[in-house]
Amino acid sequence: MRIGIDVGGTFTDLVLVDDTNGRTLYAKASTTPGALWEGVMEGLEKILSLAKVSMEQVDYIVHGTTIGTNAIIEHKGAKTGLITTKGFADVLEIGRIQRPNNGLYDFWVDNPLPLVPRYLRLEVEERIDAQGQIYRPLIEEDAVKAILALKNEGVEAIAVSTLFSFLNPVHEQRIGALCNELFPEAYVSLSSEIAPEFREFERTSTTVMNAYLQPIMNRYISTLRSKLQEKYGEVDLRIMQASGGTVTADAAEKLAIATVNSGPAGGAIAGAFIGNLTETQKIINVDMGGTSFDISLIDNGVPKISSETKFEGYPVKIPIIAIDAIGAGGGSIAWLDRGGVINVGPHSAGANPGPACYGRGGLKPTVTDANLVLGRLNPDYFLGGEIKLDTAKALQAIEEHLAVPLGLSVEQAAAGLIKIVNANMAKGIGVNSVEKGYDVREFALVAYGGAGALHVVELAQGLGIKKVIIPELAGNLSAFGLLVADARHDYVRTVAKELSDVDYSVLNDFYREMEGKGIKQLTDEGFSKEYQELSWSMDLRYQGQSYELNVPVERRENIGTEDLQAAAQSFHELHKRLYAFSDPAEKVQLMNLRVAALGKTPPIQMKGSNDEAATLEGALKGERPVYFAQSGFVSAKVYERSRLPQGSIMYGPAVIEEKISATVLPPNNMLKVDQWQNLVITVGEGI
Repeated sequence: MRIGIDVGGTFTDLVLVDDTNGRTLYAKASTTPGALWEGVMEGLEKILSLAKVSMEQVDYIVHGTTIGTNAIIEHKGAKTGLITTKGFADVLEIGRIQRPNNGLYDFWVDNPLPLVPRYLRLEVEERIDAQGQIYRPLIEEDAVKAILALKNEGVEAIAVSTLFSFLNPVHEQRIGALCNELFPEAYVSLSSEIAPEFREFERTSTTVMNAYLQPIMNRYISTLRSKLQEKYGEVDLRIMQASGGTVTADAAEKLAIATVNSGPAGGAIAGAFIGNLTETQKIINVDMGGTSFDISLIDNGVPKISSETKFEGYPVKIPIIAIDAIGAGGGSIAWLDRGGVINVGPHSAGANPGPACYGRGGLKPTVTDANLVLGRLNPDYFLGGEIKLDTAKALQAIEEHLAVPLGLSVEQAAAGLIKIVNANMAKGIGVNSVEKGYDVREFALVAYGGAGALHVVELAQGLGIKKVIIPELAGNLSAFGLLVADARHDYVRTVAKELSDVDYSVLNDFYREMEGKGIKQLTDEGFSKEYQELSWSMDLRYQGQSYELNVPVERRENIGTEDLQAAAQSFHELHKRLYAFSDPAEKVQLMNLRVAALGKTPPIQMKGSNDEAATLEGALKGERPVYFAQSGFVSAKVYERSRLPQGSIMYGPAVIEEKISATVLPPNNMLKVDQWQNLVITVGEGI
């Protein structure tokens, strides 16, 4: 028995899976921004009460969190200092000497300010050369002065990133030891442990971000563990990583950077699970919650993982599921710009006060208010009736802020709001797919999050996608994905040589060394040999390129020439697909070796259909007017999802309600319930 917890901006989602009888239960609690653990504890009480079990019967909890993400967005991390090689204090400031992509059209946009201000970036005399040899010994007096200076400045965390430490970490390790002696209360992050690979800017940025987040994550995890212990006794708490794998709470406290985007990563893993279940290998996951719209791509049943990305403009070099997020959720606020044009987001009403229709003091119109006004939401059945929505307040917010200034009816203004947010989401999908060489028409959309199913069919129509899947538990699918995820640890070694110059004995030694670390870590976490899985890969590039592509490598006793030739061929093919160009005659460089060590979790056995005696007519709750932009209000049948029988078919317009979500089926679209209770929609052209 296991519980997944996904703390979102508006709601904290929980899913309990009971392998003894195949039950899957879910619950939601309001997120409590001031003390996130309170919402978690409230949700645990709900789910345990619903399941009629005690925490003693639960084997473990997997937790996905947005704490790190929010700290970076709001610049509310710890006061952090940086110790680096003499002459390199300005690496964070100089970066790649590039403006952001949107700086092409916006003269005022700029890169974010470094997380460590200049006066807290201190240098020490030392130097490791490009071969990993000590070129200039560490002057310990410099290190002592730097540490004491940072201590006097009252920093909470220290990042240490010296030149070429990924080849020889001896100087970083000594500085770390001195930090522990002279300033033991500080959190210390060494780049040779956090991101041991080449590119000093990205490596330093990653290490600084880890240090910046570590005190916050440690305080939260420590508090949560304390509250769990106080109420339930000893609890096995695991934390989701951005890579789509879980780690122990102890490991998460050290590698705080890996927890950023961990909730959305759970959704991507769940989407891949649904794809494999339904034999749909190409999927675009769209997760629309209360605050954001997260997009991830599944190709051949596997989420796309990148070893280099950016969080809020800051580069990081750790394995991360490629997820794009935009400010488009149920709580996203609509507003008029100076030209009188409707904009939606990125600001959100959040959990408190929430949309106007929540009746908690929110006055501005949101996406949820528009869906309510247009008849897409049932005011008496939001969260199964737990929250009563106030239609009058939604009408008032849209009328005052949109309809009257624009000279439109409330319904027209609400429909315009929906059209704008849909356009924003479609653009976001294009960034994650079309701009990376994929044809979206070959993919199915898997929609989840509390608001995803309200919009997904219209999104598919606009993108030319013909298949939509709305899984069971769609409103809590990210929490479900946390329970599908395996434990995962990633290791990397930089080689930086042409394939023709590689020393095979060194290559094999590196792989075996990383494998040994992975096996030991998984064994220490309780995974027996049959539940351990190791995979190898390489980062390759053409000579002269600045960035690499990752290709898998078959594990062998000893890697040889044929294996590198096969890897090079895979690289050429991948380069061709992504960039419409490859050159097999060009020299290929091997930059990094990677090992992923997975601890396999027990598979979840999805239950089949519900009551065999159920009928489509028995699931019908009634009819109500629902507004569509092309036709205005039309009468739509309303069904209860939990009563829909396997194989039932319906045509739009219709609304399928459930406790934690609702699905809008526009006219000219067909929906079928499959054997796993997924709603599979064949998308028409609309009207």
